[in-house]
Amino acid sequence: MLQVSHIRENKEQVIKALAKRNLDVRELVEEVISLDEKRRNTQVELDNILAEANKLSASIGELMKSGKREEAEAMKSQTASLKERSKELAESLDIFSNDLQQKLYLLPNTPAEIVPEGKTADDNINVFQEGEIPVLHEGAQPHWDLIKKYDIIDFELGTKITAPGFPVYKGKGAKLQRALISYFLDKNTEAGYQEFQVPHLVNEASGYGTGQLPDKEGQMYHDAKDDLYLIPTAEVPVTNIYRDVILQEKDLPILATGYTPCFRREAGSWGAHVRGLNRLHQFDKVEIVRIEHPEKSHEALNEMVEHVKSIMRELKLPFRILRLCGGDMGFASALTYDFEVFSTAQDRWLEISSVSNFETFQANRLKLRFKGKDGKTQLAHTLNGSSLALPRVLAGIIENYQTPEGIVIPEVLRPYTGFDIIN
Repeated sequence: MLQVSHIRENKEQVIKALAKRNLDVRELVEEVISLDEKRRNTQVELDNILAEANKLSASIGELMKSGKREEAEAMKSQTASLKERSKELAESLDIFSNDLQQKLYLLPNTPAEIVPEGKTADDNINVFQEGEIPVLHEGAQPHWDLIKKYDIIDFELGTKITAPGFPVYKGKGAKLQRALISYFLDKNTEAGYQEFQVPHLVNEASGYGTGQLPDKEGQMYHDAKDDLYLIPTAEVPVTNIYRDVILQEKDLPILATGYTPCFRREAGSWGAHVRGLNRLHQFDKVEIVRIEHPEKSHEALNEMVEHVKSIMRELKLPFRILRLCGGDMGFASALTYDFEVFSTAQDRWLEISSVSNFETFQANRLKLRFKGKDGKTQLAHTLNGSSLALPRVLAGIIENYQTPEGIVIPEVLRPYTGFDIIN
């Protein structure tokens, strides 16, 4: 959430920055500033009245002690009037504060200066590419045919048990999935990330804390009875560990990782680009999260990018990195890099990771602060990245490592799978 003081003091800059997202927020920003002014004026008036009431109460006490009961009784009527007015002002303050909060929730994060102009994914900038695209044998197939051929993932069984978009992993397919999870977690913990096992459902406050609510409410599965949400990513519970926390500067940086299943209602359009593992309602993902000093967060983002690079290199998959344009970035992000793996059988790039710096946007919602050496508190910066999302990594391995004899397992995964080929 943008800080209202920043909006108030930099109105035109905020409007211009959010125009990079192809949004005209002038009216909304004006409403925010107006509500903030009403809130602040009401707070000042309330504070003055409460101070006056306290002063009168002290005077009444002195008058009662000195035996001037009539004067004291006269003052009591004034304090009653002030109490009634303070009650009205407190109610108005709650209304203005709530309305302001709801308006602020509607404003996305302002993009960093290096975020390119653009409206769609076609406008993203390719900033890095590595790995040779393999030449497959004649008759090579996309992963949705290969998983049937080798009976390693069953979509029809998932539909029977639950609904479309909930696959069942079987045999060597399940072991390969588990191998990827273990490998990703080991890579992350070796790099200094502390592993967490977190709940797969979160409360509303957690959803608002990281920016999924209200922006992504329609894409999240919601249990209305208990008012809990199935997580769309481990970012939500892991980052919320630090909600309403004041850290010490010496505690920074904080590096965390966690594996969770993820649940999203967004899958549903038809076509080859969403077939098979390309888009699911339930999928597995290993996430990395960092809490950083504001002066070091962009350096940390680069470190996260290099970390994901190292994983892709060990898997020996061709990949590229895109700097997302303003129109394609997530609601809470200030700067995002997407990793994509090339699917040779599909002849297209598949997104497998997003690594983002949210700067103070999430921290402001979370009330996540740290106390500096000077004793003053300030908002931390939060970052997160997929390390990695499994379905499209799995699709890339299945397609790019296919041979006439079967699907060869990447060498780095063989200690985890216990086998070197699926046939």
